[in-house]
Amino acid sequence: MKLKAMFNAVIIKPIELEESTHGRIVVPDMGKEKNLRGIVVSVGPGVDTAYGSFIPTKTKVGDEVILPQMGPVKVDHEGEEYYVIKENEILAVIENE
Repeated sequence: MKLKAMFNAVIIKPIELEESTHGRIVVPDMGKEKNLRGIVVSVGPGVDTAYGSFIPTKTKVGDEVILPQMGPVKVDHEGEEYYVIKENEILAVIENE
């Protein structure tokens, strides 16, 4: 089975951030809350407004995005964890130059 985003929803596969090391000692970032990062795996087509116009989504599959700590819905699908969030709640798209 495959997850498919609807309306202006975006499905994101989380990226595990690396822990920093100092020599051979792993320094965990336990006390710091960080925004979530992930790769977009599915994007809905867009949403109709109350005025009858259609707003298409701008993110695309493969984009690396930053999400807020609070807001995304966690979904387990076939043993994998995903986030589902409305496109307008995504904080940023990371562009590689």
